[in-house]
Amino acid sequence: MAYTDVNKSDDYFNTILYSGNNTANRSITGVGFQPDWVWIKGRSGTYGAYGHFLFDAVRGVGKQFYSNNTSAEATNLNNLYSFDSDGFSLGQSGADPVTNGSSTEFVAWNWLSANGTASNTDGSITSTVSANTTSGFSIVSWTGNQTAGASCGHGLGVAPSMIIKRRRNGDGADYWYVYHKSLGSSKSIYLNTTDASETSGAWNSQNPTSTVFYHGSSIRENGNNMIAYCFAEKKGFSKFGIYTGNGSSDGVFNYTGFKPAFIVLKQTSAAGQNWQMMDNKRNAFNVLNRVIYPNLSQGEDTTGATSNTIDFVSNGFKSRGSNAQSNGSGSTYIYMAFAENPFVTSTGIPACAR
Repeated sequence: MAYTDVNKSDDYFNTILYSGNNTANRSITGVGFQPDWVWIKGRSGTYGAYGHFLFDAVRGVGKQFYSNNTSAEATNLNNLYSFDSDGFSLGQSGADPVTNGSSTEFVAWNWLSANGTASNTDGSITSTVSANTTSGFSIVSWTGNQTAGASCGHGLGVAPSMIIKRRRNGDGADYWYVYHKSLGSSKSIYLNTTDASETSGAWNSQNPTSTVFYHGSSIRENGNNMIAYCFAEKKGFSKFGIYTGNGSSDGVFNYTGFKPAFIVLKQTSAAGQNWQMMDNKRNAFNVLNRVIYPNLSQGEDTTGATSNTIDFVSNGFKSRGSNAQSNGSGSTYIYMAFAENPFVTSTGIPACAR
């Protein structure tokens, strides 16, 4: 019996915390690997209000996105100028310290793909891919052609459970389109808004396969550079699911098969609720009440301490509040989760609860 695909989760995903100091050429270490996707957010202080900064090695250093808005890709080497063997480096000049502001606390979520790229011709559009088939994560870059049913190879070898894509350039800004297996390929939900899921042609109503994912003609891809982050579910390491809230402090339990290190969740059945992110570094122990919202620029929120809380347990997570953002009665939620430890390792050793 295979208990898990990944014994040591932090070889592939890790959260680190650091304090800003507004110095040039600063190296942030402790990730444990050379990350290919780095998502940085100020938790406190003035720079917490600047929003989310997303960098990846496929687009290249200094190329930044913001999950909380629709702005096109920008280039600024002052915010991240290298991906290093144990982390990343910030601030060539220190002149624009939104990822290293003095007296500001930061969180950085880090994923490993391949530390390199390959050309992929599995789809009708040739893509550039950095894929890690062990952890089920790939970064995919391509130039869109606005053809319904056009496809790109993702390199994972199994069908992705979740895909986040957006346009890098072109005539104006664009949304972050999210595919989630629980919603299906006829719908999207947007990372930068509080909208509910809605019918969308972004995926051409075709589910991704073990080799490709699909594009519709209803969004503006033609001639534009595109990027996607693809996630396949891996036993004991990642889980992508759906649940219905009960509005109780004795909330819904979601089995993941591992002790979570990080979750992102969103209500899909009605508009008006933020996405939310929780991790095991900003809250070292249960209950977790330190929330960051991917769709908002504000810093860390702890105001929902009694109504918007979650427990990370040895084999999943459990809602502990009645807030509509995570556990509204009768409301539907999707989530993505990554492991701190598998519930049982490949050698049969069980993980301990927090």
